[in-house]
Amino acid sequence: MTSSEATKITDQDLYGPFLFARGADAKTAKLAALVVADDDAEIPEFRANGRDVIAPSKLASLFGRSYWRFDFELPSNRVATYSFGNETYEVCTDLGGDLRIGFVSCNGQEDGDLDRPLEDRNALWTDLGKEHAKQPFSLLLHGGDQIYADGVWECHEDIIAWDKAGRSERLATAFSDIMRDAVLKFYLDHYLAIYGQPQIRHMLARVPSLMMWDDHDIFDGWGSHKKWFQGSAVAKGMFDCARQAFCLMQLGCTPDDLPDMVKDREGISLGWRTDFPGVSIVAPDLRSERTPNDVMGAHGWRDLPEMLKTVPDGNRILLMSSVPVIGPRLSLIEMVLHLSPRAQKYEDDLRDQWQSRWHRREWCRFLELIEEIANEHDHEITLLSGEIHVATRGTFETKGKTIHQLVASGISHTAPPATFARVLGLLAWIGENPLPGRPTELKPLPERKGTYCAARNYLTLSRNDTNWHANWHLEGIGWTPKLHI
Repeated sequence: MTSSEATKITDQDLYGPFLFARGADAKTAKLAALVVADDDAEIPEFRANGRDVIAPSKLASLFGRSYWRFDFELPSNRVATYSFGNETYEVCTDLGGDLRIGFVSCNGQEDGDLDRPLEDRNALWTDLGKEHAKQPFSLLLHGGDQIYADGVWECHEDIIAWDKAGRSERLATAFSDIMRDAVLKFYLDHYLAIYGQPQIRHMLARVPSLMMWDDHDIFDGWGSHKKWFQGSAVAKGMFDCARQAFCLMQLGCTPDDLPDMVKDREGISLGWRTDFPGVSIVAPDLRSERTPNDVMGAHGWRDLPEMLKTVPDGNRILLMSSVPVIGPRLSLIEMVLHLSPRAQKYEDDLRDQWQSRWHRREWCRFLELIEEIANEHDHEITLLSGEIHVATRGTFETKGKTIHQLVASGISHTAPPATFARVLGLLAWIGENPLPGRPTELKPLPERKGTYCAARNYLTLSRNDTNWHANWHLEGIGWTPKLHI
C-alpha cells in the first residue's frame, strides 16, 4: 500500500473507540479507549456504565489528527456498558468466572492487502463477531503482525532511493525530517486503514485488546537483517517511527508515558504483563532488541524472568511469543541455504524463528525459564503464537508439567499452499529436542491428520470452572474439537 492509498482509505473525521485491557480484579475491569479525530473535530461525550463522564487525555497531534485516550473502569459483569456519542457498547467484564478469550495474528498480507474485497479479507473477522454475539469474549489477544507495513518502502521518493542504493551510500545517508514525517504518517495511516474496516472496528470497540508486535508491524524481517543495515541511520529512524505508531495504536500510549503493564520503564523493551482473576497474560517483546544473533536483548532478558516469577499464585500464564517456541528443525535448511547464494535471501526468514541455529542457546534458555516457572513456581503455562500462516500445536514435556503450544495464524493472511504445510510437517517429523530428556513435539490439531493446517484461522481459549480448553476455527473447515490444556 502506498502513502496515497492510505490517505484515500482513511479519509474520515473520527476513528474508534478502540478498546484496550489494563487488567482486572474480581470487582472491576480497568480499560482504555483510543479515539483518533481530525484536529478541529468535536469529540463526542464518553460515559462509563451509563453515568460517569470520562475526560480524555490528548496523547498526540500528528498530521492533522489528534489521538485521545479515555481511561475508565467498569464493574465486573457479564454485560457492562460504555457509551461514546450516541452509541452504547456492551463489554463482558466478568473475568472471574467462566471466561472466553480470542487469539488472532497476521492481520494482513505482504502485497495487495487493501486491494482485496473486505468481505473476503475480513471473512474470519466477521465470523469472530458472530461468535462474540453468541458467547462474548472478555479479551482479544493479538499475537503479532496486526498490520503489514511493508509498503513503507514506497512511502516517499527518498525512502525508495535509499532502498535501491548501495551499502556505502545507505550508510552515509541521514534520516531526514522529510523521511521521518513520510514514514510516521504512513504507519499511522495504515493502522487507521486497518482498524477502520467495519468488521475489525466492530470487535475492537467491544472486546478489550492486548497486543504485541512482530516484524511486519515494522517491516518484514526487522531484527534479522544484516547488522550494518539495522545500524544505519535510516533503518533505525524507520524503527523509531514504527515504535511510536505501535505505542499509540497497539498500547494506547506514547513512548514517553508507557502504561504500568510495560515492565521496562525506559521502553527499550516493550514487553508487558497484565493480571486478571486466575490468569495472567505475558508478552515478551521479540523485536525491539532483536539482532541477527539475539531474539531478546539485555532489557528483555532482565525483565521477562521477573514478570513470570511474580505472577500471582495460582494464576495460569498465557505466554504470547510472536514466533512459535516449539517448531520444526531448521538447522538442516539453514545449512543448505548457506551454500547457495541465490537462496541466502531466505535466511532472514529462518533467523526470525527460535529454532534457527543462530538462536539455539537462547532458545534453550527460554525453554529452561518456562520449565522453571511451571514447576518451581507451580503455574500452568500455555504458549500462544502466530507468524507462520498455518495452524498447529505442540507440547513441551518438562520434568513436571506439560506445556502446550498453540499456534493460530493468520486471521487475514491468505493461506499458503498445502505443499508448504506438508514440507513443514516433514521437518517436524525429523524432530528437534534441544533439552535432553524434555522432548518438544509438534502435533496435529484435534481430529486432523497433518501437523500443519494450511487454512486461515483464529483460536479461542475457554475456562469453565478451573478447566481450560482451546478450539481453532479453520476457514472452509469449521471448528476443531476441544483440546484440553
